[in-house]
Amino acid sequence: MKKELKNQIIEAISAQIKEYPHFYITDIAGLNAGQTSQLRRECFQEGIELTVVKNTLFEHVIKGSDNEELKSLIPTLCGNTAIMYTNTPNSPAKLIKKWQKTGSEKPALKGAYVQECAFVGADKLDELVAIKSREELIGDIVALLQSPARNVISALQSAGGTIAGIVKTLEEKEEK
Repeated sequence: MKKELKNQIIEAISAQIKEYPHFYITDIAGLNAGQTSQLRRECFQEGIELTVVKNTLFEHVIKGSDNEELKSLIPTLCGNTAIMYTNTPNSPAKLIKKWQKTGSEKPALKGAYVQECAFVGADKLDELVAIKSREELIGDIVALLQSPARNVISALQSAGGTIAGIVKTLEEKEEK
């Protein structure tokens, strides 16, 4: 491979890492053409970009970064490597877990860079599945903020709406 072509590929990989904040390093070797096609289709539906890369070129990209967390992923670059780029931190982990539940050993997780943290090893899959997306966290916060207001409104409604009932409800809340 010519040096110019290598440089173009390295630039393309760098651009993808900048475009997508999260990526998973996986092994999809051993999947037949039908399985690979199915995996790519499911990745597309989940908003995941699946790319097969040469380990040495991906290593050049990582070494060119100032990020030490990213550099801790270099040992995972052995054998066949496919990268799953995503904007949703846990969607590739859920997809890998789903494939493993069907009895398939592949795709196998080698490592991941999620929310500016490196995860090395297949044993981290359950942790990655449990990571919540930004939208899920916002939903949890909104639910927590709404809960006390709902309790007060419910108590006021059960008091019958009279001034005496409202005062009685508030006094009961203070005593608790």
